[in-house]
Amino acid sequence: MPKKSVEQQDIQALHRARQRLVNHRTALVSQMRGLLLDRGIAFAKSITRVRRMIPEILARADSGLSTMARETIAELWDFFCDLERRIEHFDKKIEAVFKSSEPCQRVARIKGVGPKTATAIVAAVGDGSDFRNGRHMAAWLGLVPRQFSSGDKAVLMGISKRGSQHLRSLLVHGARAVVRTAPNKNDPISQWANQLRERRGFNRATVAIANKNARIIWAVLRTGDQYRAAA
Repeated sequence: MPKKSVEQQDIQALHRARQRLVNHRTALVSQMRGLLLDRGIAFAKSITRVRRMIPEILARADSGLSTMARETIAELWDFFCDLERRIEHFDKKIEAVFKSSEPCQRVARIKGVGPKTATAIVAAVGDGSDFRNGRHMAAWLGLVPRQFSSGDKAVLMGISKRGSQHLRSLLVHGARAVVRTAPNKNDPISQWANQLRERRGFNRATVAIANKNARIIWAVLRTGDQYRAAA
């Protein structure tokens, strides 16, 4: 594990506290959807959908909810709104860290890497000096294929998923956005993402982009250079 300064530990604490709140919110959404589904009311589980549907359901007199069910959902909704406010509070703190950190801003120039990912990575690995190279860091993050031998043949499996699930999720989430929006763009990274998607499918293309970004992040942190995408 890379050694961490007090500042890095503080930033990691911010991310962990925020993630705990996000996990609570996810569980709460599942609970509200389950209670409503038992009463014949179904809707998608996306946060955006939940934000719109729950107030509408509570406001409708003909929703079919009993008084007790309505009060229960209303209490859970209040808890949800409180979690949203707290998550936003941590988002602002993370944004302030990002704006004050030159390494984080350099890392965030990479396509698919935003302020949350940049601050989380820099807090975890510092200047990347604990890793031999970018591939070593990608392996530490669990973004390289697992492999086993069968007879005289090496077989590649899914990614190893070692290391921090939170960091890996951030990188994969950003890479997924790159692959999803690539068909509408002509820059080299998007073109490469399109080629990967055609050859290997969406999920493998996403992991390949996440792996590449991890290796680029290491290079940016180690050299201190600004990232410049290939022309």
